[in-house]
Amino acid sequence: MADQKVSNERKKELEKLDFFQENLIKGMVVLKEQRNLFFMGLGVVLLVIIVFSAVMLSIQKSEDTAALKVSRAMAKYAGFEDPYKGYLEVKDTFETVFKEYSNTHAGKQARLKFAKISYDASKFDESLIHYKEALAIFQGQALMTNFILASLGHVSLSKKDFGGAAQYFQQIKESETNLLKDEAGFALAMISKNSGNIAESKKMYETIVSDHQNSIYLPIAKGQIDMIR
Repeated sequence: MADQKVSNERKKELEKLDFFQENLIKGMVVLKEQRNLFFMGLGVVLLVIIVFSAVMLSIQKSEDTAALKVSRAMAKYAGFEDPYKGYLEVKDTFETVFKEYSNTHAGKQARLKFAKISYDASKFDESLIHYKEALAIFQGQALMTNFILASLGHVSLSKKDFGGAAQYFQQIKESETNLLKDEAGFALAMISKNSGNIAESKKMYETIVSDHQNSIYLPIAKGQIDMIR
């Protein structure tokens, strides 16, 4: 009986976990939980990567499609000697690009291309609309802004809206970059001369001579100054 008692007590002792075993099991449980969390986190990361890749692929596909449509439209337009007939031939394609691919780089550039196509076809109101759209699109890009402002100024001159043209060219004169400032000054000089403001016209021509020595408008500006004298 004594041996049996000892044996039972010994058996109970053996069944008890020592400190090392107990902590080992706890560690394994924690590791298992951490492993589950790891795989859950990994699954989330993979899902994000898959979604991001799909979005980027869709964006690139839209970009490629828009670029192809614009390229084909420009190639077709180049085949017409009559700007108006060319305008009619590509108008629907550009409107599709504006409607479906306006957020692509090709779609944004298409605004400028079709604005010029409209201008050459003497569709001045339509050209003005698209140049204004482009101005909003490229807001904050100083060089592009000046280019678009100059285009808006010339469209306004074609519409005989001299006041509107003067406002666009004046914005170029007041801009941070020197791009097209000589052209803006020349346009403002002509507008002032045509409105009878000879003194202001001469001032603009003198600015071209003093500030834009390499300008293509320099010889004309000098000639105008001599005529005013």
